[in-house]
Amino acid sequence: MLLHDMLKIDDDEEIFLAEESLVDLISLPVTSEILESGLDVKELIEIVGATAGDEDERGDGSDRLGVALKLTEPAELWLLLTDQYSGFRALDGLPPRSGSKVVRVGERKFLEGLVEWLAVSLQSELFCESCPVASPPLFVPERIENLERFLRPLLPAGGEVLEICCGSGMATQALKNLGFRPWTEDLDSCEICNALKSGYLDPKRAMVLDARLTDRFFPLHHFDAVVGFMVGLIDDVNWPLWKEILLSSSKLAKDLVIYTTYTEREALLVAEALNSTGLFAEVVANPDDLGIYDQWACIGRVNK
Repeated sequence: MLLHDMLKIDDDEEIFLAEESLVDLISLPVTSEILESGLDVKELIEIVGATAGDEDERGDGSDRLGVALKLTEPAELWLLLTDQYSGFRALDGLPPRSGSKVVRVGERKFLEGLVEWLAVSLQSELFCESCPVASPPLFVPERIENLERFLRPLLPAGGEVLEICCGSGMATQALKNLGFRPWTEDLDSCEICNALKSGYLDPKRAMVLDARLTDRFFPLHHFDAVVGFMVGLIDDVNWPLWKEILLSSSKLAKDLVIYTTYTEREALLVAEALNSTGLFAEVVANPDDLGIYDQWACIGRVNK
């Protein structure tokens, strides 16, 4: 796993992330308890931020991404703590140790390592007593083919893409077929887990997360494109929630947002909301023989 590579430890050594979700990495409920408990730490690895070419330099703790603690009780394992996404420096109470091992890691690679550990743990049902999902996710080839045709002339080749509300990962296959390696997120952990078990999502980039919190892990305008497929169904009751999701997600786009819907009315609502924030949004029809998925789309471009 990436965390083993980053910490430069053997693959057979156990690693646990102190928190069980990305949301918990914001509030740090377990980390706070651990720091107050006075653990008996055998070894400590400092993880500090790196830029290209300085992976082996020693840091002073000011750019610390996290720490890995080698514990002997209740079992011998590495416990990884990070306050990188919390908004407060919880690890400041754990000063760097003289002679401790230091590894330098790029922040984006560090996040991939955390996401991969959480995804693999979810997939292996570490956080569940039993799996309620009995069948693989739905896959409709005709939908994927139609999305590929629609997206090919729109998405920038080689660009960084975020797919919000990815669900079971069916539409993600269109992005993968076009050569993208998208970051994906959905609030439904069972959907993400099922997609991971079916190989539809990349564990290094599959996040169980409320889309409105994505900006805690990525800076604004980080992605070349932000996409969401079959957002909704949108009605008068849930539109305020969807509006908040779509507007907060769109702030992460550098150039382009694409949201597909079932009806023209939904796409027009989305376009009106995007235009109110200064984006240039248009609604286009995208019919196919199925007449079910992605029939309309709102395409928003960032004014520069």
